[in-house]
Amino acid sequence: MVNFVKLEHINIDATLKEAEALLKSEQGLSPAIQSVFSVLLLVIKLLTNRIDLNSHNSSIPPSSDLNRKKASKKKSDKKPGGQKGHVGTTLRQIEDPDEIKDIEVDRRTLPKGQYKEMGFEVRQVFDIDISRFVTEYRAQILEDCNGNPFAAPFPEDVRKAVQYGPQLKAHAVYMSQHQLIPYHRIQEYFTEQLHIPISQGSIFNFNRDAFKRLASFECIVKDKLARAELVHADETGINIKGKRHWLHCASNTSWTHFSPHIKRGTDAMDSIDILPRFKGILCHDHWKPYYRYDGIHAVCNAHHLRELTRAWEQDEQKWANKMKILLEQINQDVNDAGGALAPFESDKYRKKYRALLKKAEIECPIPDESNRKGKRGRIKRSKARNLLERLINYEDDVLRFMDVPFLPFTNNQGENAIRMTKVQQKISGCFRSIEGAEIFCRVRGYLSTCRKQGVSSSQAMALLFEGKLPEFAR
Repeated sequence: MVNFVKLEHINIDATLKEAEALLKSEQGLSPAIQSVFSVLLLVIKLLTNRIDLNSHNSSIPPSSDLNRKKASKKKSDKKPGGQKGHVGTTLRQIEDPDEIKDIEVDRRTLPKGQYKEMGFEVRQVFDIDISRFVTEYRAQILEDCNGNPFAAPFPEDVRKAVQYGPQLKAHAVYMSQHQLIPYHRIQEYFTEQLHIPISQGSIFNFNRDAFKRLASFECIVKDKLARAELVHADETGINIKGKRHWLHCASNTSWTHFSPHIKRGTDAMDSIDILPRFKGILCHDHWKPYYRYDGIHAVCNAHHLRELTRAWEQDEQKWANKMKILLEQINQDVNDAGGALAPFESDKYRKKYRALLKKAEIECPIPDESNRKGKRGRIKRSKARNLLERLINYEDDVLRFMDVPFLPFTNNQGENAIRMTKVQQKISGCFRSIEGAEIFCRVRGYLSTCRKQGVSSSQAMALLFEGKLPEFAR
């Protein structure tokens, strides 16, 4: 059903139509006055359309929706709590506790008699011990009969009289790059909780050290993605020293790569050097520069659903609502079929898709050539017409998910990968330098990949500062 914009109980759409009808029927107005009023009505309509935009019919995030209501959960026949077969996270006793405290019975409280020991009742308390751990290395010095000293060599990584250890560095980088905690708060944590003085400059140096150690890992990720069957691509704006830059992401279910760049288009993608070598299926949001690269393309249908919703709600395009329902039905059937439809099912839906778009061209036709204002160029289309032409011209890319088992309906994999970048920008506001952005991208890509490969973020950082890479990358 079409949602009409209302303000103070006034139906704005109906009011604007009434005003347009009165303007056309007024005979005494000069062409100039009529033109002015037409422009004003157009501006009002554009502004009211912006008011009606939300996360369901545009790319506006749900957090920006006014008076956002949480969707009510559907009632279920399942009982409350964990279901049968569910692997929970209940705290369980362990066999090797760090400390054992025996509690003996106070025999003075017992009746007189003979007693024999029957064992123990065991209870365990899980707690943490937040403390520093200092290791002192003492290199023995020997002297021969001639007074010549001979000292035992220190371990290769112990170079100073006092220095930070690899576990501390790994912990600081984990807090900075994974938990996105600002430097000054990490500094406070080490000072107050661990009684270890540390400067914000040292924390930055730890991050820089992690960045350098991951140079070879980044090359591995790029090569893996370039040879993959499927890659999701996306980009988002980031702020570096107050200037607009772009964070480019290429990812799939096993690997993630981030890279910052001053440009958004193919210059950036070429310098990153993943997409120029990629020959598999590239899933994206239909941004035209992606089509500059060879291979097979698939477009995000989540974007299409939002655009179709907008065309239905704001432009009253009936075909848009029917197409939305059709795409959702196809997606449901693909999921029920295990990831891909049988050829005859795919052909059936393809015919429905084409028939619906053919009727849509009647409802949303090409602009009248008689309205052309210039001799050259393409006549401006409405948003609904642009969407319609895109669905017609890129039918294979829109419906490819029906036939490829490992190809999803949306590009959510790519969009989810860059979501934490938005969180970082909300926390810190911007990156202070391009180096800081590069550190963030490389370390975050490493941590994201490790999680996909079953390696926790803390374990991944510990391995890194021990001079090792996870087994999957060796």
